[in-house]
This record gives sequence, C-alpha cells and structure tokens, in this order.
Amino acid sequence: MKVAGLGFKQDVTLASLREALVAAGGPDGLAAVATVSDKADAEVLKQLARECGVPIKAVPAEMLASIDTPTQSKLVAEKFGTGSVAEAAALAAAGPRARLIATRVISRDRTATAAIAEGDGA
Repeated sequence: MKVAGLGFKQDVTLASLREALVAAGGPDGLAAVATVSDKADAEVLKQLARECGVPIKAVPAEMLASIDTPTQSKLVAEKFGTGSVAEAAALAAAGPRARLIATRVISRDRTATAAIAEGDGA
C-alpha cells in the first residue's frame, strides 16, 4: 500500500500540492493521501484527493511527533516535533512497517511538501 504524505501552508494552491506530489513520484498506485489532522479538512487537499481518487488519512499531531524522518525542517520540528510532516504522515498512514520510497520534495513556491511511503497498512 502506497501513501502520499503532504505538508502544506494555509495559502497553498491545488497546483502547488499537485506539483509536490508529482515530484515525489505521482499519484499512480496510491491508496491514500495523509496529513496532520488539523489540515485534513482543507478544501485544497480534498480537491487533490478527489482528483487522485483516494481517501484522506488524518494523522494526529502527537503521532507525528514520535516519527523520525530523514529530512529535517527546523520550523516543522518546533511546531510538530518531527522533521517533516509529509514524511511522518506518509509513514504513519502506511502502517507500522512502512518505509519511505520518496523523501520529502518541496513545491517551487515552497507552500507544499510531499513524500511517499509503502507499507502493509496494518
């Protein structure tokens, strides 16, 4: 099961989310998109999920804080306790034995990040 984790700023556009997802490997074969719970209801994320034909998995912020990520953003670490919302959300949503198959990529306008994890979903 492949899950795309997404991190994004409040003013993100659908184009920026899509750009980050494509740069991470694209929507083919995805079972879901995931992000931190307080952003899971964002309309732009719902649009992307509909476009990809997948559900949104909301990951509680406290769960993200316990996940080590290969890439590190100081700002994200201060706010969420993990180095990358995209990587941590992808790993959390893909299951306990998940592994990243695409580390965090950032949209050109720096408003969206995406990473893809593969796991058993258990």
